[in-house]
Amino acid sequence: MNNHTLKFKNMNCYECAGKIKNELLKLSYISKVDIDVLTQNLNLEFKDTLNISQKLQEIMELCIQIEPDMSFNTSNHLNESKNKINSLELISFSIGIILFIISFFIKESELSQATHQTLIFKFYVCFASYLLIGFNILKKAVMNIKRGIIFDENALMMIATIGALIIGEFQEAVAVMIFSRVGEFIQDRAINKSRSSISSLMDIRPDTANLETNDSIKIVDPSKVKIGDIIVVKPGEKIPLDGEIIQGISQLDTKALTGEFLTKEVTIGDKVISGCINITSLIKIKVESEFKNSTVSRILNLVENANSKKSNTENFITKFSKIYTPTVIIIAFIISTIPPIILGYNTLSEWIYRALIFLVISCPCALVISIPLSFFSGIGVASKNGILIKASNHLEALNNLSTIVFDKTGTLTEGKFFISKVIPKNCEIDELIKYSVMAESFSNHPIAKSIIDYYNKPIDKLKIYKFEEIPGYGISICIDNDIIISGNKKMMDKFNINVDFIDESGTKVYVAKNNTYLGCILISDKIKQNSSKTIFELKKMNINNLAMLTGDNNKTAQAIADTLKITKVYSELLPDQKVKYVEELLSNKPPKSTLAFIGDGINDAPSLAMADIGISMGSIGSDAAIEASDIVLIDDDPYKIVKAIKIAKQTRTIAMQNIVLSLTVKILVIILGALGLSSMWTAILSDVGISLVVILNSVRILKNEI
Repeated sequence: MNNHTLKFKNMNCYECAGKIKNELLKLSYISKVDIDVLTQNLNLEFKDTLNISQKLQEIMELCIQIEPDMSFNTSNHLNESKNKINSLELISFSIGIILFIISFFIKESELSQATHQTLIFKFYVCFASYLLIGFNILKKAVMNIKRGIIFDENALMMIATIGALIIGEFQEAVAVMIFSRVGEFIQDRAINKSRSSISSLMDIRPDTANLETNDSIKIVDPSKVKIGDIIVVKPGEKIPLDGEIIQGISQLDTKALTGEFLTKEVTIGDKVISGCINITSLIKIKVESEFKNSTVSRILNLVENANSKKSNTENFITKFSKIYTPTVIIIAFIISTIPPIILGYNTLSEWIYRALIFLVISCPCALVISIPLSFFSGIGVASKNGILIKASNHLEALNNLSTIVFDKTGTLTEGKFFISKVIPKNCEIDELIKYSVMAESFSNHPIAKSIIDYYNKPIDKLKIYKFEEIPGYGISICIDNDIIISGNKKMMDKFNINVDFIDESGTKVYVAKNNTYLGCILISDKIKQNSSKTIFELKKMNINNLAMLTGDNNKTAQAIADTLKITKVYSELLPDQKVKYVEELLSNKPPKSTLAFIGDGINDAPSLAMADIGISMGSIGSDAAIEASDIVLIDDDPYKIVKAIKIAKQTRTIAMQNIVLSLTVKILVIILGALGLSSMWTAILSDVGISLVVILNSVRILKNEI
């Protein structure tokens, strides 16, 4: 399969996007189409790689045929043509408005005494205004009807206005077109404003990098920098790539990534991520990831593609809109025909007028755009707070959380281990530490690193052979003719080595030489600052089913769980056993509720993928964990889970408000129109008004403090 993305402009209509998608899927060489109106991406999957350029050109031309206002960012002539069209539209709209105003000076009193020609003159003035203002709407309706798309918002407007012209309501027909165009303009402006607001929130991509080469500094595109290169970041500049500081001490502004206003002090040896702003001093960084894989690029890609998977609410509105317009037209036909048959044909004109009111107020544009816009805004404000939500459906799923399962190390605890106690048995302390360091020297596990850091001496790795790491157990190596084993109690049991019982909290690393027990090293970890606050807030939200999974021994795990007030604790688990307990908790959760698993390591990837919502720690988390998760917390702060849930609840509240508000107003005006108590003017103004209200309501979350 071959994937391509086209960037488009000047198309903010979800119904139009649906039409384009349906037409593109009819092309023999297309297997999948996804159109994201808010990020303005047209994602295509081709069945083969032949003549891609020609196919892309054909696709762009087809899109523009369906939606003439649409243009693509791949050719200058399209943009130039669009500018000309905008100028012509503005001129024709202005002339149409002037003619519309002139029509009001043809007084009713004059018409009553005038000849038949005067009435015809008024019709021509209004009809000219009608064509000048509504030509695009009529053109789209006719073109779509030719393609077999009979029921859409353009057809609805065309039927309503032609009906008004036929029954002599010339000015109201023009007014429908005017306010339809005005409503479209307001909708476009509101969507573009929210799009710009979110873009400004995510304006974290650096444009250049200061690459150090042969004692000189060269300004280059960040994508040209390779892993291992040295870059210089001056005060006030954004860090362009992830890496490790090799020179300098400074303060970093991480607000754009994490939402935190406090600065972070960094020094030699600290890892830094792209997108942060260096504040106080010059620093040098050894690059550890290419630009395309850097934190800043991942964030922008995740946010841009977040709308690819729609929430249940969005899916409902999409399905609803497909049957809504044809249903409306059928009901309008019934309103215009059945009552006159029953009440007499002398009432035909009156009931046609009421049917036209029904058509105008039933335009679904506000309802269709407001829901995805709500979720887009929610994902944007989450990103502002250092929470990357990969899709709208994951944001909505946070509303139904009943169970949260935490991995311990790196999630609830710092994951920065230190040796708290050394307990030798059949050797000296130095010998015990030395053998443990030799065993752990090839491991990347945080516990191994803590032992190596404690030793702080050169390690002769050339003496080591037959290295074997058993996940969830420990490590076995050979040095000269000796077999060294370092690991947990299960590792010792596996090799039938008897160890002393040690009744102290902490992770226990046992060491043996040639099946002789040498002693134990106690490793401690610190609970994160916000872990207790997170658990407390989750319980306030009535999320009481909280569990902690860990490979640590029961005593250590229970001590941390008691401190945090987590009642369900599963300890001494292997990676596959974590999955087993996640499966068990999934099967026991309440119906229609969701379970979230929160972890950081590569061993957590299966559990993250299995949970309804997988949440990973982005800063220290492994690539596998981040890829498998649905939500990424950039700065590893567990309290961001609480913020994410609050954002989800606000987003759902706003979406439901939009649905209820727009349907209530529409139903009210429809009822008044059916009773003859409202005019088409009322329908027009209420439709434009409700569109503006729900769009503004959708984007207000961007201004809220979470």
